[in-house]
Amino acid sequence: MDNGKIVVGLDIGTTKICAIVGRQNEYGKLEVLGMGKAESEGVIKGIVTNIDKTVFAIEKAVKEASDMSGIDIGVVNVGIAGQHIRSSIHHGSITRSSQEDEVSIEDVNRLTEDMYRIVIPPGSEIIHVMPQDYTVDYEEGIKDPVGMSGVKLEADFHIITAQTSAINNINKCVRRAGLEIQDLILEPLASSIAVLSEEEKEAGVCLIDIGGGTTDIAIFHDSIIRHTAVIPFGGNILTTDIQHGLMVMAKQAEQLKTRFGKAIAEEASPNEIVSIPGIRNRTAKEISVKNLSNIIQARMEEVIEMAHTEIINSGYENRLAGGIVITGGGSQLNSLKQLVEYMTGMDARIGYPNEHLGKSKLEVVKSPMYATAVGLVLSGFRSLDERDARYAQAKEIQNQKSVKVKKEKQNPASDFFANILNKTKGLLIDDLSDKNEY
Repeated sequence: MDNGKIVVGLDIGTTKICAIVGRQNEYGKLEVLGMGKAESEGVIKGIVTNIDKTVFAIEKAVKEASDMSGIDIGVVNVGIAGQHIRSSIHHGSITRSSQEDEVSIEDVNRLTEDMYRIVIPPGSEIIHVMPQDYTVDYEEGIKDPVGMSGVKLEADFHIITAQTSAINNINKCVRRAGLEIQDLILEPLASSIAVLSEEEKEAGVCLIDIGGGTTDIAIFHDSIIRHTAVIPFGGNILTTDIQHGLMVMAKQAEQLKTRFGKAIAEEASPNEIVSIPGIRNRTAKEISVKNLSNIIQARMEEVIEMAHTEIINSGYENRLAGGIVITGGGSQLNSLKQLVEYMTGMDARIGYPNEHLGKSKLEVVKSPMYATAVGLVLSGFRSLDERDARYAQAKEIQNQKSVKVKKEKQNPASDFFANILNKTKGLLIDDLSDKNEY
């Protein structure tokens, strides 16, 4: 663990742009040093639509985080989402030269790197290649093939692609803000690092991250990411529905949703009325909380139904012992957990990004709306796949051993030449002293 390492996560969302600066403390927990936030006006449904507005918001958020933490920010981990994200399963294989020696980390890496060269639709780019189960000489269902003997190494890979134009726009915005991208990470994967426990990932769990413009899905089983999807609806669609349904302004609709909204209309009192000030000396408008909740429930049922369809399509519906974890700003809606449980028949909980957080002056980062930003920081210290971390550690130990062996091999030779030099010096001195005696 490197206590000196500092990581910055930059979440370019539809509602907000958030920058978080963090480092690991001595207990391996994340210590948040600073945070900055700006309203996002140039992003719609996770896609950058106005570069200048997005650059301005990034600069504002990064400056706030930099001033609070006292750290000059230059490199960031950035999240990517949007309806253009696609995921698919591809099969890959390599033939090794010998059956005698064991499958090495290099063999596994070579197979993974080969998958980056597969043919994908034009205008798309691969952002993640995530191995599922391996097969060694037709022996299936192997989670970690390193150390096994065999000639043919195969694997199924979960491949995530994004639109090249969307990636380029993010790169352009970040660079114009005077920053460099360390890693580009799919947002539900970042959120999963922040809110899911290792036990949940092993047992099988579905993460539903409800953001402003999109709802992101990530399904884990046996500690491996199995399925990802992006639904093009988020918290903002609720605000729009309220605005149109109740004939109010956008800001008023947002306040009604967050302060009085309920995901289950039955829980709202039919007698509860909210009074909204009229525009330009008009009379105040009275809103029924029951009507408000009816509008919210109708849309949330649609979003949950789409998420449930993704769970069914993944083939893991009956293997998710960990149930569903809901996170993101939209997860703070009253009674949402109960509606999700009722509609899917699965256990659910609200995911707070405090799984790996240490003590912090900023308690606000423990809100579900900052799950992605916290996850982007954590991705600088933790691998998306636990096998990657193991392989990296093994590689480091291997490198250290090879350096040690190299030094040991060099030392005998250098000692040998040093001895010869010393003996030659000794003979010359003896010879000179003998001549002086005469």
